[in-house]
Amino acid sequence: MARITVLGGTGYGGAAVVREAARRGHTVTSYSRRPPEQPVDGVTYVTGSLLDPDLLAQSVRDADVVFEALSPRGDMVGKVEGIVDDLIRLADESGVRLGVLGGASSMLVSEGGPRLFDTAESAPEILPEVQTGLDVLETLKSAPETLDWFYVSPAASFGAWVQAPVTGAYRLSDDVLLTDENGVSTISGADLAAAVVDEIEQPRYRRRRFHVAH
Repeated sequence: MARITVLGGTGYGGAAVVREAARRGHTVTSYSRRPPEQPVDGVTYVTGSLLDPDLLAQSVRDADVVFEALSPRGDMVGKVEGIVDDLIRLADESGVRLGVLGGASSMLVSEGGPRLFDTAESAPEILPEVQTGLDVLETLKSAPETLDWFYVSPAASFGAWVQAPVTGAYRLSDDVLLTDENGVSTISGADLAAAVVDEIEQPRYRRRRFHVAH
């Protein structure tokens, strides 16, 4: 069993990973600014801002894997990038594996084709969030070779507002966006969390990105 720390562990994606990891018997600690509405039995919840360098350092301490699922929205716009920079240093120094929940905009719409970001028009209000996902992936690619990291790109439609069923199954891709027969790309929080915890338990994507969809 692994000691798994989830940053943003009460948000949609982070909470799903917390639940799945705890269900499988891992030692799970969640860090977030707000307490959970429905705490998971056996999970340790720490409340505070990860912009506090001491709290961020604490989150890496005594962990085998740190999974960053912070939302770069609202007052966190433009700040997640700096947190990831610090996490790279802290995780590398401690020999901790670092996982990041990113976005789908960097996915290719077809083999050898353009990125989703270059073909889909994003609403102005979400452009900063999209850019954070793109920037963080590039930052991880240039991280020290001693750092063991993975980056998860969910389906193009992913979030609490998406009507995505829990199927108990998922598909994986390296760089090409996965869609169904209708051209729709979705994944539920629970099924994405299963993919993340599977990767923690049996690493396949070391220093690489992978994409999860139904």
